[in-house]
Formats: sequence, C-alpha cells, structure tokens
Amino acid sequence: MSTGLALAIEDDNPLLASDFCAEMVKQMRALDTYDMYEKWSVARILSPLVLTKERKAEIPVIGDPDDITMSRVKAYYNAIASLIEKQSEGLMAVPMINLSHEGFGRAIITIGKLVVVDKTLRDVHRFGFKSLENMHEEATKIVDAAVERLNKYREVAEL
Repeated sequence: MSTGLALAIEDDNPLLASDFCAEMVKQMRALDTYDMYEKWSVARILSPLVLTKERKAEIPVIGDPDDITMSRVKAYYNAIASLIEKQSEGLMAVPMINLSHEGFGRAIITIGKLVVVDKTLRDVHRFGFKSLENMHEEATKIVDAAVERLNKYREVAEL
C-alpha cells in the first residue's frame, strides 16, 4: 500500500471519539513495538484500515498478508473482545486468531466455554473496510450479537 495517499479519515470525524475507535487505537498502540504511533493522530492510526477504491486497487487479488496487516486484524478482534468484556459483567473475553500464511483462517472470541464470536477470515492481505463508518458498524454488530449470545447462554460462559 502506498504511503503517499491521503488519509482516508478526516481528523474531525465524530466517530473517532467512539468507544470502538478509542479501543481500536489502544490496541493498535499496544501492538506497536517501535512506538511509531506515539505521535500519530487517531485518524492517521486508523486510516490504513479504510480501503478506498484507490487503495484497494493497489493490493493484488492474490497475496500473502504481511505482519503489519496481520497486526491490524489482531488489533481489530482484540478491540472487539475488549468491548464485549466491558459488557460481560466481570467475565473475560479471549480472542483467538488462527491464520495460514496465505491469509485464510478464523477469528474466535470465547468467554469461559462459550464461543461468542466465530468469523471466517479470507484474503486477509486485503483486510479493511470501505469507510470508518462501515468499520464501526461491523464492529458494533459483532459486539451486539456477542453480548446477546452471552446473555442467552451465560451459564456456559461462567464455566
């Protein structure tokens, strides 16, 4: 992906102040071992997750994910697990991601013995969203479904 492209997210986007974006930035910074993100704005940190048409055109249809892309996938599911955990009333949500070198695999989030999220991952080298709004919407759907499942099967989660 070219670094010369403009940011895909405006600094004044109100979604940047949401719980999800705050958690996503926290997770991205936690995985940043070289402190590159230390002085970056929230919009700049999240911008690579937004794949505009121009950005998507730069990524080959077939390819292996690099370490940076895989860390973004981990940060995304870690952020979702953290938001689920905040709503679980004291139970711990654990994300597990299994990816092949070709970018295929699965993301699972468990609470106790209960699987609250199970997503099949394909073409991880092209991981991203059409817009910040789309990323926020998808994450919110996943969190809401997981919390609903947790509330329905809480006794399994407490095992």
